[in-house]
Amino acid sequence: MRVACVGEAMVELALDASGKAARIGFAGDTLNTAVYLKRAAPALEVSYVTRLGRDAFSQRMVAFMAAEGLETSGIEYSETRSPGLYAITTDAAGERSFSYWRDSSAAREMFQTGKSVDFEVLAGVDVIYLSAISVAILPGWVRSEFCNWLAGWRREGGQVAFDSNYRPALWTDRAEARAAIGRMWELADIALPSLDDEQAVFGDNSVDEVVTRLHAAGVRQGALKCGAGGPVSLGEPVDLAFAPAAKVVDTTAAGDSFNGGYLAALLTGGSQAEALQAGHDLACQVVAETGAIVPRGGSE
Repeated sequence: MRVACVGEAMVELALDASGKAARIGFAGDTLNTAVYLKRAAPALEVSYVTRLGRDAFSQRMVAFMAAEGLETSGIEYSETRSPGLYAITTDAAGERSFSYWRDSSAAREMFQTGKSVDFEVLAGVDVIYLSAISVAILPGWVRSEFCNWLAGWRREGGQVAFDSNYRPALWTDRAEARAAIGRMWELADIALPSLDDEQAVFGDNSVDEVVTRLHAAGVRQGALKCGAGGPVSLGEPVDLAFAPAAKVVDTTAAGDSFNGGYLAALLTGGSQAEALQAGHDLACQVVAETGAIVPRGGSE
């Protein structure tokens, strides 16, 4: 089983309490999921597909991915651009805020060579995992070509896993986001939306409305993430009660880690119930620590 996670990996600066020093890390929604997926299912071949630069931060990022067991040969390189960057600050009450510098990120040029596109790096994989951020950062014409390519690739047996991770600043307006994300739900074999994202984009009023709309789009497998209450099955009915996390320190990668745990179980033969529980359990472990990607011992 070969899984390719596609998206934008970023440099993370976590400022200390004084604001005069920062810890440097690497994260990004699909990268977070790729790391947790590989940790939870070492037997899977998990690759990360993005575009980076030739700078020192890009080199360190690739080394980090390799150390986590991710396959990196599908990474493209820009001669003129570098990764995006974000900084985390924490106030006296422990609330975190984020500042982003990503408008010139190398990942925005993924799959592009001049005025043409090339997705062949993905042709040999079994599952492609991506998010709304992955498609939002692409120019509109590339996004359209990518969706067309995914449709053909699925007809040849590939599976698409998609998370509607909604960041309003990455879209021209909500209508653009609604059209692009709606198209991706039509292409998704494994749907991993969050309730709040779906309501923000589509205006649904309840879990039932979200589920009904996704099923109408063709979704037959996956999980609707509903925060502390646990996930709702988008596939076969599952009657499980999910205990909320015993300790919540940082919810930054709650959804990303859920995706990693869920996919790890599902793609290695687990049932829908087992996959839902695995995703919820992993997310509970991750939110008990700080940072998007917790130290390896903290997530096992």
